[in-house]
Amino acid sequence: MLAAGLWAGCAGYHLGPTGGQSAGAQSIQIQPIGNQTVEPRLGEAVTAALRKQFQRDATYRLDRRDGDIILSGTIVRYDRQELSFLPHDVLTVRDYRVGLTAQITARERASGRVLLDQTVTGRTILRTGQNLAAAERQALPLLAEDLAKNVVALLADGTW
Repeated sequence: MLAAGLWAGCAGYHLGPTGGQSAGAQSIQIQPIGNQTVEPRLGEAVTAALRKQFQRDATYRLDRRDGDIILSGTIVRYDRQELSFLPHDVLTVRDYRVGLTAQITARERASGRVLLDQTVTGRTILRTGQNLAAAERQALPLLAEDLAKNVVALLADGTW
């Protein structure tokens, strides 16, 4: 009886894409992401994270040349915001919230119809330690991955 109750409660759920399309029915081509900030290597990290996240999600097949959907974008902002300071030194920052904002566009190749055209953000928290530059380099993949997850969710699940 317990199993029947659990099964009835889960009957409305299913695996796979939630946007109404079949998994892998359409392909996506991810163009290199541009970088308008002074922070180096952001574009490459975001492009790699987007490719990895679309492969992981599997709603769209990744295509390097002739995708049904062409995704492009430009990173327009990179910022740090202080979160916490050292307990005995209120001027030295211990943790930052690092943010990345990109203008992302996805359009159908055949019709030119725009599926997504909006700014998307990614965030992560970074502990500075002794070297802020090294800590930022280590946090970059996490930051790019968060942005990529948000882009994939918007495109695969649609706007809510």
